[in-house]
Amino acid sequence: MENPIRKIIHIDMDAFFASVEQRDNPELRGKPVAVGGSRARGVVAAASYEARKFGVHSALASKIAAQRCPQLIFVKPRFEVYSAVSRQIREIFFAYTDLVEPLSLDEAYLDVTENKIGMPSASIIAQEIRKRIKEETGLTASAGVSFNKFLAKIASDLNKPDGFTLVTPDKAEALVASLAIEKFHGIGKVTAAKMQRMGILTGADLRQRTEQELVQHFGKTGHYYYHISRAQDDREVQPHRIRKSIGSERTFETDIAEEEEMLAQLDFLAKEVAHDMERLQATAKTVTLKIKYFDFTQNTRSKTYLSDFSATDVIYTIARELLRTPHLPNYPVRLLGISVSSLLYPHDKLQGYQLTLDF
Repeated sequence: MENPIRKIIHIDMDAFFASVEQRDNPELRGKPVAVGGSRARGVVAAASYEARKFGVHSALASKIAAQRCPQLIFVKPRFEVYSAVSRQIREIFFAYTDLVEPLSLDEAYLDVTENKIGMPSASIIAQEIRKRIKEETGLTASAGVSFNKFLAKIASDLNKPDGFTLVTPDKAEALVASLAIEKFHGIGKVTAAKMQRMGILTGADLRQRTEQELVQHFGKTGHYYYHISRAQDDREVQPHRIRKSIGSERTFETDIAEEEEMLAQLDFLAKEVAHDMERLQATAKTVTLKIKYFDFTQNTRSKTYLSDFSATDVIYTIARELLRTPHLPNYPVRLLGISVSSLLYPHDKLQGYQLTLDF
């Protein structure tokens, strides 16, 4: 017998950090809120939908955000609260399936082809999950349902906030064909710009290109572009994926050149990486700093330690040192990224402890 058509749900919390702050502080509701930074310095970690109307978004320099929205309210991040709410939401997911693949604190894939409640309709499950999230956390989530991960992710973005979209097999190819290329999950700003210069503006345009041509222009990722243009994606939901590295990076709307701005970005990135490490219960021994300049040239700087670490301030301190070694960037920077590797998980540490005892 052929394998059944997969039923994949992608859940994405709406403006997660900002929504938690508005939930916990009624005075912020209905107002433009930026989590992170301050009116004078730093970067925005998240923005409420009221702020997004003014062009305020994550990774935007706080000074620019304040210029775009003079009434913007800056709120200090509370990552421990966001992590706790994320765990609460994940428990709701596990009531329906064990096949849950978290992507970050605020989004995840679920495979409900076979599920714990014996419900044949993925749409009903997705709506139930959204309802429970609202009732149990006071927050809204958007959901996309389809037969593969790519389409589920695309679907969850179509009707945000508090939206639901189902993409059935008979509608998939037409939807993909109509999408602007910059809306494709997995195609970033730089790649989208390159495609646009090639005359690839929509999914329909992408589908006109041969697999060989896409590989020639985009390397191995060209195989992926070829298949998603045809609504094809055979990736499975991976609940126990062991990651070899954890990282976060930001491309800036305008290039930055001042050390203060770079350090503010590194502080934000270090917090994101540290909280991903906490979620995965991982520690690391290596920090790598990625720097991409205004002309798209880039370099990386790494440092490895004998002892493992996971604290935000340690990651930030190492990244700051790498930024200054051998010297601060000489040219304007368009992207900064921090990643950690040489990861250790609880099982690894337990094994090492057991080996010590046995020896």
